[in-house]
Amino acid sequence: MQIQTRYSYEKSWTLTSEEELLKIIAEEVGDADVKGTLAYIKEAIKGGKELSVGSCKFRNNIKEKE
Repeated sequence: MQIQTRYSYEKSWTLTSEEELLKIIAEEVGDADVKGTLAYIKEAIKGGKELSVGSCKFRNNIKEKE
């Protein structure tokens, strides 16, 4: 699964590696279980939904409708 991220101040989505995802989640949730949070995000966005964690949004890598 490829995941795109976008901070609240950004206008475009960015394809993000799993290593970067873990860093972003650690910044947003602090001492919480980072890998568990990533697993939750992956499960939640499978159906095409977006999920916000702190000031960052996550979504499954889908092509934009033109």
